[in-house]
Amino acid sequence: MKYLKLDSSTLGAEDSADAQVSSELLEKKLADIDKQLSETTSIKRAELLLDYGRTCLELERNFEAWQTGQQAFNIFVESEEWEGAVLACDVMFNADQPDSLVALGNGLWLAVTFPISPELSVVMLDHIIDETPDDSDGGAVAAAVAHYLVDLRAQDKDRENLLFFTNQLLGTVARRHSNVESQEDFEAWVKKLELDSPDDFFGRLGQVLNVMVQDDWWVDRDALRAKLPND
Repeated sequence: MKYLKLDSSTLGAEDSADAQVSSELLEKKLADIDKQLSETTSIKRAELLLDYGRTCLELERNFEAWQTGQQAFNIFVESEEWEGAVLACDVMFNADQPDSLVALGNGLWLAVTFPISPELSVVMLDHIIDETPDDSDGGAVAAAVAHYLVDLRAQDKDRENLLFFTNQLLGTVARRHSNVESQEDFEAWVKKLELDSPDDFFGRLGQVLNVMVQDDWWVDRDALRAKLPND
């Protein structure tokens, strides 16, 4: 698993001395990346910018993380490297800037439209669940889309783990949304919210994204849709 952290425990510095060492190492990492950025171009540059942006997030240099994420996004889009573009949107979302929800909406549109890593798609959809109130249908729609995309796209060893995760995600959302506890109530809840109909829940996800983005789309969606296979 590259993107989801299924274990909720995290490791961190145990005292101020360790924190200082960790911070110094991160600063050195930024300096090393900066040197490499001056010596490279194109996709490699975008990948370095992503690494730089993530490191800035760890150092709580959020505006700088946003800026580098935006630069990476533009390079990835120009090269039609959609997974990279989504990762850049994830950096911008986590930077907690005024347009972070716009970044999330743009990243999610790409994540749903193009067959990128289903795990990364789940990460982006999980952000919607975290951002919406407990009683909002938006979280339920995001969970349904996450489960559908995993079922459609995931393969090999990650498939079982991801399906388990999205099943748990749906159950958690059902409990917070409507106090659902039993399987019978869960099935009724799914039918009531039309979460068993891809046409319906993808349409509603589109409405959620429109609200988030407010017409500030960073890609030409019509042009990109025209390039997609008809089947």
